[in-house]
Amino acid sequence: MITSAPLRLDHHYEIADGRLLVTGKQPPAHHAAVIGLMVALKQACPPDLLVAVGSITFRPTTHTTLRPDLLVCHRNVPATQPPLLAVEVLSPATRTTDVVLKRSLYERHHIPSYWLFDPTTQELTILELTPTGYTCQAVIQSDETFHATHPFPITLSPATHTK
Repeated sequence: MITSAPLRLDHHYEIADGRLLVTGKQPPAHHAAVIGLMVALKQACPPDLLVAVGSITFRPTTHTTLRPDLLVCHRNVPATQPPLLAVEVLSPATRTTDVVLKRSLYERHHIPSYWLFDPTTQELTILELTPTGYTCQAVIQSDETFHATHPFPITLSPATHTK
């Protein structure tokens, strides 16, 4: 007899090329960073776009379902269309997945902007999609500021999003 463990509500589930990715409960610093970035993005977001925190999935194929920590997309666009921005907040449990696997998946499925935020080091990496793949636009440290233009104009400072 085959039995399966029940899905846990405090876990994060995604499918990458038919493989199940499960992330356990994240530390408080991760949640604080997600909320800080969400607030900043929502304040700058134009009305035709939507900032979502873990509630919207991106399903580019039948074998891939991704749920970034934050994403920005057009309102009322199907889940099969790439969001304008995917944001992953790094933690010890997700660092390799976010930096290597998800970067590759987001690049392959044409997400125009990908941000990686490390709340521990207060570092924000801004990647933009080019015809040859993601190109690093900026790596912002602590109290430094950066004026992003994609998916909309916003001024970012990593230290602001970890408090």
